[in-house]
Amino acid sequence: MVTQEQRKRQLAREKFLRQQQRRTALRRKARARNAVIASVLGVVLVGSLALYTTGVLKDDDKANASSEASPSASPSAVKDPCEKPAEGAVKTQTWKKEPAITIDKSAKYTMKLATTCGDIDVALKTSAAPHTVNSFAFLAGKGYFDHTKCHRLTTNGIFVLQCGDPTGSGSGGPGYTIPDENLKDTSLKANVYPAGTVAMANTGQANSGGSQFFLVYEDSQLPPSYTPFGTVSEAGMAVLKKIAAAGENTGAGDGAPNATVVIDKATVTKS
Repeated sequence: MVTQEQRKRQLAREKFLRQQQRRTALRRKARARNAVIASVLGVVLVGSLALYTTGVLKDDDKANASSEASPSASPSAVKDPCEKPAEGAVKTQTWKKEPAITIDKSAKYTMKLATTCGDIDVALKTSAAPHTVNSFAFLAGKGYFDHTKCHRLTTNGIFVLQCGDPTGSGSGGPGYTIPDENLKDTSLKANVYPAGTVAMANTGQANSGGSQFFLVYEDSQLPPSYTPFGTVSEAGMAVLKKIAAAGENTGAGDGAPNATVVIDKATVTKS
């Protein structure tokens, strides 16, 4: 017999997957629309077309975010526990293919997320997820994560903070995808991602990870489809708990965090 709490968790997992798939559909729709417009207007208008389609994509993302938000939510009434972001602009560069692996697969690496809410240190699982760790080392070295917002917090059924999208919409990425890895990690028992896990977000399809990732602040039941590639330090967990305590902006358990969570600087270093 399924308990009410188990049913609640199941619904939360299903919603998590649906939203990932909906954002993927939006990206595909935007690409198809842009291709049609480009073929009609011709090469001469490519420069101005790029500006136009960028605006369309942003409008789509805003509309999607608004449709998911609860009109009764009142994030302004919640005290923001975080500091103001450092000055700087988000970078928009993308790449056509996954970077060549340049990390030492046998070495230990650490990722440091210097956020407006405090530092989050992550011990990376280099040998178990070399493509993922290499990609993060590459992107961090390019400043890709700097000044980006962590755009999603879930507080019901699954308990994660999602980051890594320069657009802040949940649909952005580096232009390439990386393969799934480490899906049989010994830490994943009974389809539970334990607190402290850092894992890749994806579209719901195999090998579709890009730059978005999530940090688990409480044990969360999810299918083992998301590459676990790191573990948050004890001090980092305290920062995540502080962010989670401020809640999210819909009141429904899945929305933008009320805390202003911005990654001022991301670095990956060899231990």
